[in-house]
Amino acid sequence: MTNADETTQTPQTTKTAADTATNTETSKPAGATRSASAPSSRLLIGSHVSLSGEKMLVNAAKEGIDFDASTIMVFTGAPQNTRRKDISRFHVEEGRRLLDEHHIAPLIVHAPYIINLANTKKPEAHEFGVNFMLGELERAEAIGATDISFHPGAHVGAGTKAGIEQLARSLTEIFEKTTTTKVRIAVETMAGKGSEVCTDFDQMGELLRLVGSPRLTVTFDTCHVYDSGYDLKDHADDVFGEFDEKIGLDKLTVFHLNDSKFGLSSHKDRHANIGQGKLGWDALYGIATDLRFAAVPKILETPAIPDPADPHKRYNCYKREIAELRAGVFDPDLPKKVLADNGVAATA
Repeated sequence: MTNADETTQTPQTTKTAADTATNTETSKPAGATRSASAPSSRLLIGSHVSLSGEKMLVNAAKEGIDFDASTIMVFTGAPQNTRRKDISRFHVEEGRRLLDEHHIAPLIVHAPYIINLANTKKPEAHEFGVNFMLGELERAEAIGATDISFHPGAHVGAGTKAGIEQLARSLTEIFEKTTTTKVRIAVETMAGKGSEVCTDFDQMGELLRLVGSPRLTVTFDTCHVYDSGYDLKDHADDVFGEFDEKIGLDKLTVFHLNDSKFGLSSHKDRHANIGQGKLGWDALYGIATDLRFAAVPKILETPAIPDPADPHKRYNCYKREIAELRAGVFDPDLPKKVLADNGVAATA
């Protein structure tokens, strides 16, 4: 995803590396202590969909409908660059009509990965990033999005404090200059690669305090939070209790629901399919069905399944993962079934 690998303040709910190595596969379900959960069939669940092709938002809506999603997330252009089409080409009216007819809401936008508003060493990065985000807010509001999930960036050697303060100045400037009135910027929790900022709840809480805008909220990425050192697998209620204390659960407006390939305190930021990684089905299903978050959209960003005969070919599994979460039953053979859906035989 972005850069970063810095050691930050150790969260209260972190295990040691030795604990991780010995206990990763033998945990109790994270949702075991919860008394209230939402019916699986009514989950506010969806995935990233493609805003591409001639009809853009129409195509994104059709993909969400095909996946049986009740919420979707889009990039307004390629995630690796900042080239964007004029909003007149987005086919907003027709796309919004499809979304409304199929009760798909909210719509989330994800900002491109290359914006770094925490960079203190390149003044041009600040000006470029601010101007891009002003345009992104306009695009998001025009297509009816509620939030922009936003990677906070990296301090590139200046130190976490300097990075957070620079990011706060940039976001404050954006909110002061924007003519939009509704869309929130939901800063994403990060795994701790390189010199990333917002890798723990103290940093995120400080950022929100410095900016002080009701339109600044949080995207809670389950893989990133687990990889950064918060034990969502064995102590989810403690993790959310600490989040509430330092940030506030009311500030959590988007979930990115992803499993973790490398696990607790790995600082790797490598997503895995739901139930196929180190975080596991029980923890993720517990979060997805937690009534405290019933109105918070859960967006899948899980990896596509590679073709065993040609790794350049990959098949997304959002439709099956959404169905799996709605059914409330983990399917360990889901990757094989995704391949079979595409006429590909899985290897033994």
